[in-house]
Amino acid sequence: MTDVTEDRDQAGAELSAADEQVLRELTERARAGGLKLSGPGGLLGKLTKMVIEGALEGELDDHLGYSKNDPAGRDGGNSRNGRRAKTVLTDTGPVEIIVRRDRDSSFEPRIVAKRQRRLTGVDEMVISLSAKGLTHGEIAAHLAEVYGAEVSKQTITTITDRVMEGMAEWQSRPLDPVYAVVFIDAINVKIREGQVANRPVYLARGVTVDGERDVLGLWAGEHGDGEGAKFWLRVLSEIKNRGVRDVCMLVCDGLKGLPDAVNAVWEKTIVQTCIVHLLRNSFKYASKKDWAQIAKDLMPVYTAASESEALDRFAEFSGKWEKRYPAIIRLWENAWAEFVPFLRFDREIRTVICTTNAIESINARLRRAVNARGHFPTEAAALKCLYLAIRSLDPTGKGRKRWTNRWKAALNAFDITFDGRLSAGRK
Repeated sequence: MTDVTEDRDQAGAELSAADEQVLRELTERARAGGLKLSGPGGLLGKLTKMVIEGALEGELDDHLGYSKNDPAGRDGGNSRNGRRAKTVLTDTGPVEIIVRRDRDSSFEPRIVAKRQRRLTGVDEMVISLSAKGLTHGEIAAHLAEVYGAEVSKQTITTITDRVMEGMAEWQSRPLDPVYAVVFIDAINVKIREGQVANRPVYLARGVTVDGERDVLGLWAGEHGDGEGAKFWLRVLSEIKNRGVRDVCMLVCDGLKGLPDAVNAVWEKTIVQTCIVHLLRNSFKYASKKDWAQIAKDLMPVYTAASESEALDRFAEFSGKWEKRYPAIIRLWENAWAEFVPFLRFDREIRTVICTTNAIESINARLRRAVNARGHFPTEAAALKCLYLAIRSLDPTGKGRKRWTNRWKAALNAFDITFDGRLSAGRK
């Protein structure tokens, strides 16, 4: 058996080497003859045509039960019955292929199905470009410029609309029973319904008990909603109804009334004001030339070992800056009740809550996609763009791995601080 396996491996290696030799010869001939690699009439297009047509011939052989020109097919019922040409759009550009037909029209090719005009890679390319914020007109122009392919805006719309079914399933999928942290935020999107107006789109991102990140959903609010606690109550209730029994911490942008809304859904959840948001909002009230010094003077406040020490450091900050920027002092005083929980935790928990800035890293990507489009004709178009952007996050998985490693120490601290609630979620 071992000898047979070795012979197969050797034969596979020899076949691979032979293939490489053939490809090198084709490349050399193309270069010597001035043949382009890609584009209309290019070498890649010719190779694609040969591969597709060869595969279609093989499928038809399997369907009929005999090969072309095989005497076994004579007077055997169904048989080959002519051919037709069709053009399919591939990653290398438009390729005209010959599709064989059978007499009783029962042949259903799989590699290029009936009425299929695009191979899978093209659909993925369109979705990827759409996720980066390109308009349908820009995608069509890109495909025409790079691949010489004429693709209508309606075709692009049809391709991207297919993801909406996946979005509905994603939006209603069951969630984990316990999350260590849930970060919530909203971004404003311009939607043209009657007239162009800002509409909030709400986003929730959770950290699982194993340290993996999970976007829980997207929700579109009405014009004028802002980031209202009333709307978040509906969102959080929906998340609970999808199976989330417990959330240890919820990090937000200090919304008035949100702690009551959260505790109405999860009684034990601690609501924490996002330190990064608090610092950013502080800078809004200060001259840009003072930002660096304000940030330096606030650091002892949010890195204090206890609440009493934080109060002492804040008193020092107030003494220095209250006369010039009283609004910053009021901002921190109003947010103090939701800022204080942060000071109770171990350094591991503080680090990931303060510096990970988990929701903002996604929002930055979403804003790039939204800003590239300017505004959207409908709410559905805006949600589709944002969903595509979320789907395109971290395609290699390296970001997920780094994230999980960074949360390992914090999860141990969470489990101790929250009396084993994370462990219960792993069962």
